[in-house]
Amino acid sequence: MDSTKRFSDRVADYVRYRPDYPEAILSALHVGPDWVVADIGSGTGISTKLFLRAGCRVHAVEPNEEMRAKAEELLSHYPNFVSVNGTAEATGLAAGSFDLIVAGQAFHWFDPVRTRKEMARISRPGAIVALIWNQRLMEMPFEKEYEELILQYAGDYRTINHKNITDKQIGAFFHPANFVLQQFENGQDFDLDGLKGRLLSSSYIPKDGERFDAMIRALEKLFRNYAVNGKVRVRYDTKMYTGVLKPDRPHSS
Repeated sequence: MDSTKRFSDRVADYVRYRPDYPEAILSALHVGPDWVVADIGSGTGISTKLFLRAGCRVHAVEPNEEMRAKAEELLSHYPNFVSVNGTAEATGLAAGSFDLIVAGQAFHWFDPVRTRKEMARISRPGAIVALIWNQRLMEMPFEKEYEELILQYAGDYRTINHKNITDKQIGAFFHPANFVLQQFENGQDFDLDGLKGRLLSSSYIPKDGERFDAMIRALEKLFRNYAVNGKVRVRYDTKMYTGVLKPDRPHSS
């Protein structure tokens, strides 16, 4: 499936059930209210909202029409919000215009070589690039069984999982500069309907048919086994890789 179209039928669940990003990210980046931010692969605006609330001017670049329209609906009341129909590889943004370039839960969908060139083009001197993911933890029994359920019923989860992106690949993206990895605690508490919505917000999960029905029965059993006071907690390790895109070293002759 074209990655820019994967979430077209998941927008409602994505908005309702995907986690926000910790506000600690703002202080870690030393974000100022006069910053101009490019949010690449901005989706429904979860990461965009974080920086708008900090007073930044945010250009939200999203190729998926349905997700972009939802972000416009939710964020149009922010005067510093700019919606852009573009891709990571061709943003359509002005060169040398941005203090911070962010990709929240999106970099694994990009072509890294073309994206690096485009991000370097739109960066002001010394601009920070931040690649951010909310990564589900798999330490507690519930977390492990939830992951097993996804592996059993998901389609191409193993192939497109963002955890396939390694630190070596991140290093290659920022080369010849180094990157810094920072991690933040995050989490969501769900009742049964919320847990179903969180599951269905993922593009690799079936939405109907016999596999869907079996999956929901398994999810309901999992919830019954682990719910406390009608809730289960989904924990995340929010990872943020930051660096500056210096020009590539010239090749030796």
